[in-house]
Order: sequence, then C-alpha cells, then structure tokens
Amino acid sequence: MTDESDNSAPASDPSTAETSNDADGSDGQLDVETDSGTSTGPSDLDDVILDNLDAGSDDPSDEASRGLFDDLLEGEPIFENKEVLRPSYTPHKLPHREEQINNMATILVTALRGDTPSNILIYGKTGTGKTASAKFVSEELETTSQKYEVPCEVEYINCEVTDTQYRVLAQLANKFIDKNAQLIDDRIAELEELQSQARDNAAALEETAFDSLDAVETEIESLEADKSEFEEVPMTGWPTDRVYSSFFDAVDYHERVVVIMLDEIDKLVEKSGDDTLYNLSRMNSELENSRVSIMGISNDLKFTDFLDPRVKSSLGEEEIVFPPYDANQLRDILQARSDVAFKGDALTEDVIPLCAAFAAQEHGDARRALDLLRTAGELAERDQTDNVLEDHVRQAQEKIELDRVVEVVRTLPTQSKIVLFAIILLEKNGVHNINTGEVFNIYKNLCEEIDADILTQRRVTDLISELDMLGIVNAVVVSKGRYGRTKEISLSVPTEETEAVLLSDSRLGDIDDVQPFVQARFDN
Repeated sequence: MTDESDNSAPASDPSTAETSNDADGSDGQLDVETDSGTSTGPSDLDDVILDNLDAGSDDPSDEASRGLFDDLLEGEPIFENKEVLRPSYTPHKLPHREEQINNMATILVTALRGDTPSNILIYGKTGTGKTASAKFVSEELETTSQKYEVPCEVEYINCEVTDTQYRVLAQLANKFIDKNAQLIDDRIAELEELQSQARDNAAALEETAFDSLDAVETEIESLEADKSEFEEVPMTGWPTDRVYSSFFDAVDYHERVVVIMLDEIDKLVEKSGDDTLYNLSRMNSELENSRVSIMGISNDLKFTDFLDPRVKSSLGEEEIVFPPYDANQLRDILQARSDVAFKGDALTEDVIPLCAAFAAQEHGDARRALDLLRTAGELAERDQTDNVLEDHVRQAQEKIELDRVVEVVRTLPTQSKIVLFAIILLEKNGVHNINTGEVFNIYKNLCEEIDADILTQRRVTDLISELDMLGIVNAVVVSKGRYGRTKEISLSVPTEETEAVLLSDSRLGDIDDVQPFVQARFDN
C-alpha cells in the first residue's frame, strides 16, 4: 500500500503513474510513462540533474570535452615565427634574386632625384620571387626617400582581387585622398603651433613664409577648405571618368613621385581590357605636380600581345624576367627562412632537401616549398613530436596536393564539372582507358538529369583537354588503326575526394544514381 506522504503521484490516477519498489535499488522512485518510454518523474528531476552534474567528472564520455586545449598545449611548440613561412612575408634578404633586385633599383633610383622612373614589367612563373622582390625594393625606396626627404610613394594593388578599371582607380583615389587629408592635418598642426609661438613672440615669423598672424590664419583656412572638398570614391555608382578625375586630382595635389605596383596585371587586362593601363600610362603628360610610374607583375609572358600598341610601347619600357629556382636555390631559401621560423634543432637533416626537391618538380616554385615546410611543421606539432621528420614532409605533400585539387575542382565551370563527373562514374564502374565517346554518352545522361545544356562532342573534347592541362585527368591520344584516333582518359586525382567536391555543387548534388551506359569499345 502506498504511503500518502510519499512524493509519488496519487494512486487515484493509475493511467499516469505507478509506484514500485525496484529490486535494483531505486528506492521506490517514481517513473513516468511517456510515448518514448519511462523517464524520471518531475519531483525528482532537480535531484537527478544535480547528481549528474556532481558525477560529471567521473563520466568517461565527458573527458573528451574537458582539457581539450590543455592537452594540445602540453608539447613544446616547434615554431618560433610561423609567419616567416607565408607568401605574404617580405624577408630582409632574398637569396638568388640579387640581379633582378639590382635591376629594379637601378631603374627606380631616378624617383629619388625627383624624376619619373621608366615603367617596369616583371615576368616569371608562380613562386619565383617576383612580388617579394618588388615589395622589398619598394620598401627600400620609400625608406630612402624619407631619409633624403624626397616625396616618393609606392602603392600596391592586387589585380586578382581588384580586377576592374573602376575598382583600381577608386582604390588608388581613396588611398591618395587619405594621404592628402593626413598631410593637411599635419600641416595645420604645424601652423597652429607657429601661431601660438608668434602671439608670444612676433620674431617667430621671421624665418617663415608668413609676414603676419593673419597670413598664417589665411593659410589654415585654405587648407581646411581643401580638405572639405575631398570626397571618398564609392566602390560602385560613379561614372568612370569621374573616378579617374578624382584619382588624378588626388595624385596631383602636391609634388611627389608615385610608383603604382600592379600585381597579377594580366588578370586586370583579361577582365577589363587595357583602358586602365592606357589612362595610367598617359597621366604624366597632364600632371603638373606629380609623376607616375607603373610596375606590372605577371605570370603570363604573352599578355602584352593583347595590348594596344601605344600602351605596349609605353608600359614595356623595362622588362625583368625571373627564372624558376632550382633545387639548390630552393634549399638556400628554405634554410634562411627556417632559421627564423623554427626553434633550435626542430628540423631533421632531410626535411629541407626533400621540400626543395618536391618544389623543384613544380617548376621551381618557392611558394610551394615554403607551404610544404610550414605544413610539415604543423603536422609535426599535431603529432606532438619534437622534430619535423621526412614523413611529415611526405604527408604535407599529399595534403597540399589534395587541397589544390579540391580548390581547382570546386571552381570549375558547371559544364567541366559534369564532364569530370562522367569520367568518375566510368572509372567507378570498372571502365579503364576511357575514350571520349564513352564520356560523351554519360555526359549527355547527366545533362538530361539536371536539365543542363548539352554541348557538342567536339566541345566536350575541348573540356577534357582543359581538365588535362589542369592536371585533373590524363588524356593521351592513341591510334585505333582503321577506326581512327581517340583519347584515352584516366583520372589523375583521388576519386572519392573529387566526387565529394563535385556533389557539393547544388546542381550536381541533385543527381540520382546514374548507371553509365558504355558504348562498344574498340580494344586492340
């Protein structure tokens, strides 16, 4: 019989609850029946929660969430300064680029004499030190100009990001407007200090250009009026000629020599034509106070072929070529950076030579070598080891290669993704030495499945060639005797990871299981 003083539900409501003395030692606690099963009653809920909280430290499942970062911080860090291994870092010394740096300095030194330097075009493959060398020379130029009190400025624009004439001109205009405003503020502060001194002692004006306090006040008012007329250029909305006019006025506000560094200049020409370069290259004939020089940096040696002849002749006054690094040169670069980036003897002897060898295979790409070394160090830290080993470099190589594949595949046009997906489906279904006709059959099925336009077989063949150039597939032309020639295609990237990236695309993600229809093949 149930004790009336017990905290259980009333016996008069058997549909809701029932009291039991469990043999497992639950001491007659109330259980409430619900649709999902039996749960602890509300009267004991607070006790149960408190008990769980008190016992939490003894729950093995709770250990994974406690001390997570404490465990990771237990090991000694391998890196002293990881930023040294990033492409954005500009080192104090650039091994094996002395000749190119001296050439740039010889051209730009005229800026320190107040004259206009020749325009420079810098060519070279990715990771050959073009941008790092140009930034190094630019920093030296600005430092030396301050030393000799010569107004010389360098402005850097990455044309891969700022890739239209409007954006380039607007970004430059706003930079010079900000500089002019700061110049005015500094000048007004000097004049106000002069005013204060002249009120106490009129002789303070004797060695200045002012003959009275009123003249000083007039100059301050003139400067404030100039500043009030400055108007920041919005990133959209103005006519291009108005943006150009604002940039022109901002540059010419006072005397200075300006070097405009356009990194990835070929991307700007590819997206917007040569109008920007035409406007910048003819500025000097109209400027009164300033002089402008252009330094273009490009991975494409042929991009000037598409320029207007007038732009090409003025822009390419001086050309500097950066050859790829060999393995020994990459080793020197890595050694110089690792001395600053890592602690003590963190690297084993074979790490730097292996990074250099891998990167030398990638057309002497120093950026790739630095990425390898940095990633290997990060993997070693995750393993909580004291040293970076050869195995970490090999793991880093695989990781970087996969990351590159993921990024390339993710940014492919939709039609190229469909073609690549067709090749993956064929390989997954055991088809080897895939030919173009087989890919085209599956491609048509996929296009019908997602309601995409179906390209001609010739165009699909072109897309396969583009995938081949990107290193995603390997396409080899083979002869089939009297049946003609065809391309035999195979994947050059991991199948599962590539398929996952393709299916993350919203259109391809809707594809049901498409079994490939393989046409009759002509095998030798």
